[in-house]
Amino acid sequence: MAAGFEQILNWRLLAGSHDFPGPDGGTCINEAAIVAAGLPYRAIRASTDCPPCFSQPLAAYALGLNDAMPDGERPRLMAFVLRLAGSAAEPETEARRVAFLAEASVRRILPPLLDAAGLPALAARCDGACGPEGARAAARDAAWEGGALADAASRRGAWTQGARASAVARAASAAVKAFCDARCAAEVAEGAAPFIDGTWAVGAQILDEALALGRGAPSIDAGLARDRFDAARARAGLRGPGSSQTRTGSAVGSNVTV
Repeated sequence: MAAGFEQILNWRLLAGSHDFPGPDGGTCINEAAIVAAGLPYRAIRASTDCPPCFSQPLAAYALGLNDAMPDGERPRLMAFVLRLAGSAAEPETEARRVAFLAEASVRRILPPLLDAAGLPALAARCDGACGPEGARAAARDAAWEGGALADAASRRGAWTQGARASAVARAASAAVKAFCDARCAAEVAEGAAPFIDGTWAVGAQILDEALALGRGAPSIDAGLARDRFDAARARAGLRGPGSSQTRTGSAVGSNVTV
């Protein structure tokens, strides 16, 4: 999914929020999406800081992935920089997205972690969970079992097993919260990733599928986005790294509503 977009757009994704990109470029995913859309630049510290044309749950999940991913994995998100502006939908669709992000995290990210922690029955239950309520109940039980297993492992001095079990407890607890807060769905991936290869790829795929819910918005043309990124970098270079004098948008116009 990264597919060279970091090179095409000549921009880097970084963890955290940024007052304005430095001369070498670099922002979080939502800040980059703002530049790509030609909107007035703003630092994004939470999804609520995004322009109203951004889907709140998708922006929250993307922000969570962006900040938790290692530098080598973060380029997976570059393609989404062209897709977040204009993703806002009616409340019913946004609620479906929250439920989808949570349920998909329970069914697709928790099971490999549960298997690795020696909890195959719970892994099968999460994998086969039916509907949001079933997925939430499975995650709640996984959090309890993970905590109990971590405590038992600690008493025995089984540190490796205890680390996996603690990861289960954290990730499953985040999954329960994710049904109300989409950013917590990214914390499920964050908990599993150190133990399960391919977790970040699954997280990015879940974001891709959540974007497809509702009518969505067409992807911004990569060439136009590159021009906007170049303009932002040029302005930042003139003012020097870390300038906080302005949060202006790109010189290249936008047809997206702020």
